[in-house]
Amino acid sequence: MQRLTSSPAEPAPVEHAEGPVWDAAAGELLWVDIPNGQVHRARIAPDGVMTPIGSARGGDTVGFVLPAAAGGWVLGAGGGISHLEPDGSARVLVDLVGEGGSPDDGGTRMNDGACDRAGRFFGGTMAFDQRPGAGALYRLDTDGTVSTVLDGLTVSNGLGWSPDERTVYLADSGPGLVYAFDYDPDGGTFTEQRVLLDFTDQVGVADGLTVDDEGCLWTAVWGRGQVRRWSPDGELLAVVEVPVAQVSSCCFAGPGRDLLVISTSTEGMDDDARAAVPDAGRLFTARPGVTGPPANPYRGRLAGLSQLP
Repeated sequence: MQRLTSSPAEPAPVEHAEGPVWDAAAGELLWVDIPNGQVHRARIAPDGVMTPIGSARGGDTVGFVLPAAAGGWVLGAGGGISHLEPDGSARVLVDLVGEGGSPDDGGTRMNDGACDRAGRFFGGTMAFDQRPGAGALYRLDTDGTVSTVLDGLTVSNGLGWSPDERTVYLADSGPGLVYAFDYDPDGGTFTEQRVLLDFTDQVGVADGLTVDDEGCLWTAVWGRGQVRRWSPDGELLAVVEVPVAQVSSCCFAGPGRDLLVISTSTEGMDDDARAAVPDAGRLFTARPGVTGPPANPYRGRLAGLSQLP
């Protein structure tokens, strides 16, 4: 089994870094700081050095960011979907029925998501208090309609597709499971749900994930300070050690798409804990010797969207 270490990247730590993705068209790394509603961008040189190039506020909370083919970025923000313009202005596209609110009223928020190759946008939710069954996964089609794909989730998290797009993977960090589904790339539907990875008897749970060009999964392990690579059958192939326990997500980025970028968080850490782990909330990188695909952009309309009951 391959064992790797990671190194801290240049951008300054944030409170809860999440959802790094590589926007190949723009040549930019995107990631978010969830509780502060910030979207961050950076360039990556061939040697892996990152140069921050800007940030903007996309909402009260922003769970993830994806490029939009029509320009700007589409966000899982608050209890719905928003569009962030290149000038930094943000507007709500969809308020999801039954989602939103605050931690004080039992509310929910968008947490993680991705687009498939056709440009459909998938976004998952969770309750602020992480109560079981309060999360769901939604699909924003390219014609602008929104529908529910899965419900009864707890912390809808990392999402990714096999290279042939016939299998889709979804992490639910509440029960500590990673599911595999058969995927129909023509209709964007999930069928034949099965458990691929079970973290219930382990230290840490699967958080964000990505799938490399060889079809293997890379899961961030929240609470364990690792990213793990798995075969499509669930065999552990590699471990990347990260010197921060709360590892939130990962992606392949850079000009060669061979740099594994890893996000971390300070969530729940008091001042003493933050002082002991000053790199918490920072991005880390490693070169595992494989490549991964860039983020698929949302290819649909950005106006006149509708929420289906």
